[in-house]
Amino acid sequence: DGFCLPEWDGIVCWPEGVPGKVVAMPCPEYIYDFNHKGHAYRRCDLNGSWELVPGNNRTWANYSECAKFLTNETREREVFDRLYLIYTVGYSISLGSLTVAVLILGYFRRLHCTRNYIHMHLFVSFMLRAVSIFVKDAVLYSGSALEEMERISEEDLKSITEAPPADKSQFVGCKVAVTFFLYFLATNYYWILVEGLYLHSLIFMAFFSEKKYLWGFTLFGWGLPAVFVTVWASVRATLADTECWDLSAGNLKWIIQVPILAAIVVNFILFINIIRVLATKLRETNAGRCDSRQQYR
Repeated sequence: DGFCLPEWDGIVCWPEGVPGKVVAMPCPEYIYDFNHKGHAYRRCDLNGSWELVPGNNRTWANYSECAKFLTNETREREVFDRLYLIYTVGYSISLGSLTVAVLILGYFRRLHCTRNYIHMHLFVSFMLRAVSIFVKDAVLYSGSALEEMERISEEDLKSITEAPPADKSQFVGCKVAVTFFLYFLATNYYWILVEGLYLHSLIFMAFFSEKKYLWGFTLFGWGLPAVFVTVWASVRATLADTECWDLSAGNLKWIIQVPILAAIVVNFILFINIIRVLATKLRETNAGRCDSRQQYR
């Protein structure tokens, strides 16, 4: 009795506080950009309640040590603005070029074949990635969302969290935008892998039903990324549901990065094997030509 009650403020789960004492908690490791060697602080009043910000019905907490790497310098902002302009122009050009390519492949019937269908899926995945980036930027870095993120990073991480906890429904839009961005990013790598699997199948399989395997490739390219991105979103919502999901949450990133790295490694192995077979056939062809010339002589 008389102790400050344990409380979750949206970032740290604060333990029971002793009246008149300051409670220190390590900065949470699941927020990648935090200073993990620092501490966050709260003060328990003598009356057994958490100290409030003077003149404001908000629980006082000092996150300055945790947020020291998040200082918003003018030069850093200029670099970010330039980088934003560069990749926006780049993705716009990419989106326009890929749109033209897909229209050409779809318009001319003579170009309708399994190989080009796979190309179209790959192009569409990159187009959707570009669109998802534009949507994510619009949700995260403009309007009320930008103001909210600036308020969180500059003010609330130093003296944070209302008592009651913040309404998480206001961040649903940006969480969905980040999730779709990560999904389309993953589909890029898996459709590149499908390109490698298709070429590998043509070389190593004597009887290869292209139409039959196209459905399997489609399910693989779009479906498998959906599985592990859904798992990531579920785990993130359960274990690290803090604000928008654009900041890394420690080891949870490997739920997405391991399957992507696996796709890259498998694709590289297929590439080496294809090069090996083509080089072997080229040597055999050259050797056959030399033998025929010697026999003619």
